[in-house]
Amino acid sequence: MAASCAASASGEDCEAPLLSIADDTVHGVVDYKGRRLFSRSNTGGWRSAGFIIGVEITERFAYYGIQSNLISYLTGPLQQSMATAAENVNAWSGAASMLPLLGAFVADAWLGRYHTILFSSLIYILGLGLLTLSAVLPSQSASNRPSQIQIILFFSALYLVAVGQGGHKPSVQAFGADQFNVHDPQECKSRSSFFNWWYFGMSVGVMFTITILSYIQDNLSWGLGFGIPCITMVVGLIVFLLGTKSYRYSFNEAKNNPFMRIVQVFVAAARNWQIAYSPTSIDKELGETVPRQGANQFKFLDKALANASDGSKKEWAVCSVDQVEDAKAVLRLVPIWTTCLVYAIVFSQPPTFFTKQGATMDRSIGSGFVIPAASLQTFISFSIVTFIPIYDRIVVPIARFFTKKHSGITMLQRIGTGMLFSMVAVVIAALVEKQRLQIAIDSGLLDKPQATVPMSVWWLVPQYVLLGVADVFTMVGLQEFFYDQVPDGLRSLGLSLYLSIFGIGSFFSSFLISAIEKATGGDGQDSWFSNNLNRAHLDYFYWLLAGLSSVQLAFYMYFAKSYLYKMGSKI
Repeated sequence: MAASCAASASGEDCEAPLLSIADDTVHGVVDYKGRRLFSRSNTGGWRSAGFIIGVEITERFAYYGIQSNLISYLTGPLQQSMATAAENVNAWSGAASMLPLLGAFVADAWLGRYHTILFSSLIYILGLGLLTLSAVLPSQSASNRPSQIQIILFFSALYLVAVGQGGHKPSVQAFGADQFNVHDPQECKSRSSFFNWWYFGMSVGVMFTITILSYIQDNLSWGLGFGIPCITMVVGLIVFLLGTKSYRYSFNEAKNNPFMRIVQVFVAAARNWQIAYSPTSIDKELGETVPRQGANQFKFLDKALANASDGSKKEWAVCSVDQVEDAKAVLRLVPIWTTCLVYAIVFSQPPTFFTKQGATMDRSIGSGFVIPAASLQTFISFSIVTFIPIYDRIVVPIARFFTKKHSGITMLQRIGTGMLFSMVAVVIAALVEKQRLQIAIDSGLLDKPQATVPMSVWWLVPQYVLLGVADVFTMVGLQEFFYDQVPDGLRSLGLSLYLSIFGIGSFFSSFLISAIEKATGGDGQDSWFSNNLNRAHLDYFYWLLAGLSSVQLAFYMYFAKSYLYKMGSKI
C-alpha cells in the first residue's frame, strides 16, 4: 500500500493520501469463513466495534457487580475481618488482572481472539452461576456462620470468574481495535478514538452495575445480586455472536506463534553469547543501509543475528532482524510497566478502604433513604463518562492543533498526566480521612464503630472524581500504549501486560496491608486498619501512597523521556 497512517517516532501526524478504489483491499485480514477481504465496506469499522463495545459493557457490568461490593460480602455473610477481607479482595483482583497474560498467550499463539472470547465467556458464565449458588445455599451452622461447603464453593466460583475474565479481557479489546485498518487514514484516527469510546462504554456498564447491584446486594439478596451479572454475561455472549459475520479476523490469527518468535530471540542470543559480533558488520551483512531503530539498545539481543562459527544457521540459533526488533520493542516496555505499579495500588483502594470509609459516614438522602457505600464508586464512572467526550472532542483537537499529532498528546504524556491526578486524589483522601477521625473523636464515637459519624459522605466525592479523571488519562493511555507498542501479532499479549500492572498492583496493595497490619497492630495496639475505623489510621496509609506516587512519577518521567517508540508508531 502506498500510504500509511503510522507516524514515526519523530512525531509525524497520522496523514496519508486517500486510498483509491483499487486499493480498497483490507490487508492481513479475513472474514468469518477465512476468505481474504477485498473490501472494507462490509466488515470491520465502527459497526463491528459496536458489537464488541456492547460485549465489554455487559462483561464489566458482570465483573464489577462482583468486585465493587465484594468486601461487604466478605465482612458480612462470610464474617471476615476488614484487613482479611481487603487482602482477599486484592488477591482476587490481582489474580483476575494477571490471568490475562495466560489468556493472551492462548489467544495469540493458538486459539485466536474470537475463539478465546467464546470459550472464556462460557467459563465466565459457569463461574457466575456457581457464585450465585453459593450465595443462596442455607447456612448449616447454628451460629449462622457460613458452612465450609459455602466458603469452598464461593472462592472456587470466584476464581473461576477470574479465569474467564483472564481470557476475555485482553482478547475482546484487541479484537475490537483489530476492526480498524491502520493503513487507512480515517480508520487509523478512528482506532485512536476507539480506545476512548471503549473506556466510555466500559464505564457506563460499571456505573450502572455499582448503582443498581450494590443496592440489591445490601438491601435485597446476595443471590439476586450475583445472579443478575450471570444473566447479563449470557446476554453479552449472544451480542458477541450476532456480530460474527461482520468481524475482521487476523489472517495470522492462530496460524503461527508470534510469542515463540520473541522467545526464540532470547534463546538464540543466549546460545550465541560467546560469538564475537559487530552491529555494524551485521547491518552490512543483512543489507541494512540505515541504522536499525534502537540499534544501541539491548545490544546483547543482536547476538541472535550472529551466525555460528561454522557458518550454519541452526534452528533457534539465528533470528531475523524483524524478530530482534520485536523482542527489543517488548523489552522497552518494562520500565514503563514497572513505573506504573504504584498507580495500580492507588487504583485498588476505592472498592476496599474507600468503601469501608464511606460506610461509617452519614449516607442518608432525604427522609430515610441511605445509599450503599459501594455506590460511591459510581462517581468514578460518572467522571469518566463525562470527561471522555470532552477529552475526545475538545481537548484532543485543541492539542492536535498545537502538537500536530493525531492523538493530541503522546500516549506517554497522557499516562503521566493521569498519574499526577491520582497522586492529588490520595492527598485529598488523606485530608478527608483525618477530618473524619477528628469529628468521630469530637462526637464521642471513638469506641462506637457501629455509630454513624456525623460527617456527610459527599466529602468523599472529590477523591472519587479525581481518580475518574486520572483513569481517562492513564488507563486509556496504557491501553493504547500497550496495544500499539507490541509487535503486531502480540496485541492480546500487549493488553494483558497492561492488565498485569493492576494485578501486580493489587498484590502489592495486599502485601502492604499485611505488612502494615503486623507492624502497627502489635502489643494490643490498634493498627492502621483496625476493625474500628475510628481508631484506625487510613489517613497515614493514604499519605504513604501519596509519597510513593510522587517517587513513581519522578521515575516515570525519566523513563518516558528516553523511551524510543516502535518504528511506525502513531504516537
